[in-house]
Amino acid sequence: MSPNEFDSIDYRRALGCFATGVAVVTALDANGEKIGITVNSFNSVSLNPPLVLWSVGEESLSYAAFVEADYFAVNVLATHQRDLCTQFASSGGDKFLDLECDEGIEGIPLLPEFSAVFECKTEHRYDGGDHKIIVGRVQRFEDRRIDPLIFYRGHFLK
Repeated sequence: MSPNEFDSIDYRRALGCFATGVAVVTALDANGEKIGITVNSFNSVSLNPPLVLWSVGEESLSYAAFVEADYFAVNVLATHQRDLCTQFASSGGDKFLDLECDEGIEGIPLLPEFSAVFECKTEHRYDGGDHKIIVGRVQRFEDRRIDPLIFYRGHFLK
């Protein structure tokens, strides 16, 4: 395919061939309010030092708050948490309504019943097209050894 024939729908479909986990990134905004967003753009960067990255789209209502946050948590969802995926993927409203969260470092909210969680201090922010790439140094993590929620070709795997 030549660059002039680049089709964004075909491109998105091709990206869907790569199965990904699903996570909810949580943080506190400048006013100390909980914020959260569903992502599948989570990746390990380095083991030493322990760095991870994720990205947030400029169109996100919480874009500025996440870009400015000094701490965040990546909550890897478990297979039974599709409802949380949908809840945090929606725009507006109180995404934390009726959720009993624990507090992580610097008070960041940690979701209940995650598969794994990574509590991070923001190290770098990079421009990435219509997204901001956020790199964090892992301060604490927990692996509950629960199967993660997997997304593939526009659907969740069983």
